[in-house]
Amino acid sequence: MIMAGDIVPIELGLTEGNLFTLWAPRWREGDDEWEAFLGLDEDLYALDSVAELAAFVRGDDDNDLADHPAWETIKQLQADELVPDDRHSYDLVGVPELAAEDPRAEVVAELEDALEIVRIIGEVCELAPITKVFTGNPILGAVTVGTDNFAGRDGVDLWVRIGRIIAKNWDDVLDALDEVISRPKVDAAAVEEAEEELAAAASAEDEDEPEDEDGVDSIDDEDEESDEGDDEDDDDLVDEDDFWAAVGIDPIRIYTDEGEFLTLRCYLGDDPLFLGSKGKIFGFGSERALTRFLADGKGHDLAKLSTFADVRSAAETAEIEYQVLPENVYSLQGIDEDILDGPRRVDSKQLDLAVELLTDAADYAGIDTVGEELASTTPLGWFVDYTINPDPKRLAPSGPFDNEAEVWRALVVDFEDRLTKRG
Repeated sequence: MIMAGDIVPIELGLTEGNLFTLWAPRWREGDDEWEAFLGLDEDLYALDSVAELAAFVRGDDDNDLADHPAWETIKQLQADELVPDDRHSYDLVGVPELAAEDPRAEVVAELEDALEIVRIIGEVCELAPITKVFTGNPILGAVTVGTDNFAGRDGVDLWVRIGRIIAKNWDDVLDALDEVISRPKVDAAAVEEAEEELAAAASAEDEDEPEDEDGVDSIDDEDEESDEGDDEDDDDLVDEDDFWAAVGIDPIRIYTDEGEFLTLRCYLGDDPLFLGSKGKIFGFGSERALTRFLADGKGHDLAKLSTFADVRSAAETAEIEYQVLPENVYSLQGIDEDILDGPRRVDSKQLDLAVELLTDAADYAGIDTVGEELASTTPLGWFVDYTINPDPKRLAPSGPFDNEAEVWRALVVDFEDRLTKRG
């Protein structure tokens, strides 16, 4: 998952070959919001290899990403850390062939990623041929729902129509991309240094791989001491997971514009109960601060639970850890800005989790505002439901979405007012 403030290495398969560059998804700077690629003015910089990309990044500050908050961090990375992962490697030349295949899940997912990065490049670089393709053919957005849109006769017809649109327009798309791509000069010595780093990283990875069954160091032949150590580590992990399951409480992590907070939540039947009091949720900036508070064991609603004595005892001896499961991580950052651009720009999983948190917090506080504003009959409720559960047979929400964003922002501000920062 891409977090706010990241700079992401990406690989673009274009007519001249596979090229490497950097993409900065949306980030905020004061009251302004930006999205950019490695480049300068009207040029999008792309390099022929990861080594060249690393060399360029280390020696150039005259580009559109130099003011990004993560730029200095990117400059310090080892070359192997700039290798794009599979999710951020886009075969753009092969998009028409991909759209001609059967709409299997992996095909639809790959097509969705390719179309999305092209659309973003078109917007950021103001490439009219690309924006025209997407604004003039909204059914391309059907791929964002996965394979559900392409079941049955109507689904097959929709997939065929998408393939025809791509076949008709993709040469213009590639031409527009080729025109904006620029290969900047890089220092040969810096490239050689980066190549050595990549070779060393590849060699180290090979050494870490266990030998096959003909080798003397197969996994089955590891010594007992190593096995026992691994067992102890596994036991610690299992014990920690069992601890929170046994007490029926979950650690949760919340990201807001004001920072990162750790707290606890459980359910009594269907009713959420947070570490807090009188509808206010206590959020902690560190595990140590949370542990100190739990050791005291007073002044909050979880203290009345029969299992909280176990939590307090573990906190008193500092034998407590907070392994937050992915489904208990909530990020409220940037959703209001994404809403302004419509359902396609909103991360549906992030939004779904955010709705869960706001709803639980409102239920805990005994207020009805969240439920009322997210009802399916309201503009925001319709927007949220469509984003989380898109259906091509339903009428999509139409912009502008200023009102929906404003209402969502108000719900988040109200939640943050009830999130009491401690430690």
